Parts: sequence; structure tokens; C-alpha cells
Amino acid sequence: MWTQAVYLILITLVAGTVNGALGYGFSSITVPIALLFLSNRVLNPALVLIEVALNAYVLFVNRDAIASVWRRVALIVAGLLPGVIAGTLIVSHVSPSWLKLFTYIVLLPVILFQAAGYRRPIRSEQSVGLPFGLGLGMLYSVTTISGPPLAVLLNNQGIGKREFRAALGLVRLAESTFTAVAYLAAGLITTTSIRLIPEIVPSVLIGVPLGSLLIRRVPAETFRRVCMSFDAWIVAFGVSTILRDIRIVEGPNAFLFLAAVVAIDACLLWRFFRNGHPEIALEPVKR
Repeated sequence: MWTQAVYLILITLVAGTVNGALGYGFSSITVPIALLFLSNRVLNPALVLIEVALNAYVLFVNRDAIASVWRRVALIVAGLLPGVIAGTLIVSHVSPSWLKLFTYIVLLPVILFQAAGYRRPIRSEQSVGLPFGLGLGMLYSVTTISGPPLAVLLNNQGIGKREFRAALGLVRLAESTFTAVAYLAAGLITTTSIRLIPEIVPSVLIGVPLGSLLIRRVPAETFRRVCMSFDAWIVAFGVSTILRDIRIVEGPNAFLFLAAVVAIDACLLWRFFRNGHPEIALEPVKR
């Protein structure tokens, strides 16, 4: 148990630092690794309760940008609740491994296209808001991971760094709050889960402010590129872990998938910085 606590502290310290820098990433890093020694029914409720406070902090720090983004994400927030309810029922009765694998496989090519600099802004954000929110709420309540798909959408729309973090804070505070209430109603918040919180909170309190300081002077387009690189590596790690867990690929060979994605992304990163990472001009998007 002591070794498990040390691992959890180290994992969440790294995850908290990334979350402080990007505005998301806490669950994306913590979940794939921590599920190696914890079950999702124990880990998820603890992370959701922590993320309510964490997302509230992200939103507070970026509160000056709320007025410019809340209309753009309002329909996404509206779609979260039915998705969270459906996802909570899945957590109560079904293993989330296949859902995560399907989500990651669909998401990874989109992330790599974004990393390569290809973006095609959605002309009418309102038309995708509700269905996107529905899927996002379901994904979050099952896995506590929603940062990568949400970041892909916001990155694709060319939202600035401050607005990006404010939009993330709004959506993720709503989804974590809805999920906490749904977990409580479903009886998923147990003493075992709550006992994990004291092991995680100190890492968050140290990591989040540290990450905020590290990212402060990073240019907007570099910030977007870092987000996409982070997403690609985390999603690839998730795929490799699931392939091993459900025995599609045995043992360490499952992580050859991660190695291949890291190699592809490294090439894209090299091209990005070789070209001087110019700001990409996007056409105005209808809101």
C-alpha cells in the first residue's frame, strides 16, 4: 500500500504540472498509469471529486476570458448531462476498456492531423455543440478523460491560449460537477475512493501552480502544438495499455504502438520547429 501511495503521488505530481500548463491533462496522464494498480471504480470517483476543484481553479485563473468563450461552449455544456448519466450507468455495469479503445482509435488520426498543422474550422459551432457534448459527457463519466477530444475541437477552431484555457475550464467544471453528482446518486463514491484523495491533493497543490508558471511565456501556436503532441502520446499510451489488458497484443509488444506514434510525432515536431513554428492564419469561424 505504501508503494502504491508513492506511485500515485509521483504520477499525480506530473499530471498536476501538465494540467497547470495546458488547462487539462490531469486525468489523461493519471488514469492510464494508475489503472495498472487501481480499478476504475475506485480511481474514477476520487479523480472526479478532485477535478471539480481543479477545474474551478483553472476557470478562476482565466476568468477574464470567460465572456468571450461562454457562448461558444454553451451547447456543449448543455449536452454533457445526458451523456454523463449514460456513462455513469456504463461504469456501474460494464468494463470501459472497449469504449476507451474505440475512442482512442478514432481520436488519434485527428490529433496527428492537427499536429501536422492541418485544421479545418467548423463553420457553425452551434450545430456540433449538443452531440459533441453528449459524447464528451459519456466519455468523461466512463473514463474521467475528456481533455484530448475537447482540446482537438478548440485547437481546430484556432482559439487563443487564454480563451482556450477558459473554455476548457467551463466545460470541464460542468462535466466534473455533473459526474460527481451522478456518481453519488449511483453509490459509486465510497470510502475506498475518498481515502485516495489525501494522497493526490498535495501533488495537485504543487504541480498546478508550477505548470502555470512554466507555460506563461509560450507563444500561442507553440502552445497548441504542445497540446497536440501531449494528446498523441497519451492516447497512444492508452491504446497500448488497453491492447495489453484485453490481450489483443501480449506483453511489452503492445507498446510498439506507442513507440510508432512517438516516432511519427517526433518527426512532426521536428518539422514544426524547423519551419520556425509560424502562426497559422485561420478564417473567421461562425459562432
